[in-house]
Amino acid sequence: MTLQDTEAAIRLASDLIAESDHLVALVGAGLSAESGIPTFRGAGGLWSKVGEPSMNGYEQFLADPAGWWENQLDPAADPARTEFREAIDSAEPNPAHHALAELERMGVLKATITQNVDDLHNRAGSKRLIEIHGNRTKVRCIGCEGRWSRDEFSYDALPPICPKCGELLKGDTVMFGEPIPPSVIDACYREATLCDCIMVCGTSATVYPAAGFPQIVTSGGGIVIEVNPNPTPLSRIAVVTLRGAAGALLPKLVERLRG
Repeated sequence: MTLQDTEAAIRLASDLIAESDHLVALVGAGLSAESGIPTFRGAGGLWSKVGEPSMNGYEQFLADPAGWWENQLDPAADPARTEFREAIDSAEPNPAHHALAELERMGVLKATITQNVDDLHNRAGSKRLIEIHGNRTKVRCIGCEGRWSRDEFSYDALPPICPKCGELLKGDTVMFGEPIPPSVIDACYREATLCDCIMVCGTSATVYPAAGFPQIVTSGGGIVIEVNPNPTPLSRIAVVTLRGAAGALLPKLVERLRG
């Protein structure tokens, strides 16, 4: 894609966004990769190095929640995953995160649905955020769905218990075999139904249910804008594609929308 092609795509995307009533962003691991966080899948991904987590991880947690917490709190228990966690801890929000937060402050972006668990959207200033796979800096009650910062608990007694309802607390990140919390998935579908323009950024569009939200938007007459370095299954239904890194392209989109 030439510079002229890119500028034309940004103009078209900004015009479509300006004409929309309810813009939603759907964000994937590609955005975090621009902050230096390794992806899970693909070359260099965590699972390529250490293998995928157990497909019944949630069942294992329920069977031995104290043991799960002991493993989580011991950095020596899984050095490869500890290295991954440290990479997240040292990462900073990149220009794409800040651009999304700015679009929200401008009143243009109504919600961001993120598949990432790294807390970078929050740190960039996004408020209308739906974390479909959870947030690694938080804990969540499996009963009432209350969420707290991990730092609010001492972990002297394991497993930690919800101060509201007495149920088990677990890390907020959604495990394999664990249902997405009902309040979270309901919020996602509500936004997808309201949305008349969805901007898909840095996702391979292969992980469901998130990958199905753009189809909900198009089935309701809305449009898809794709921001991605590589083609995805959504490329064929995108009205316009910004082909490149979101950290370079989204700030240009913000500039144009500011006028």
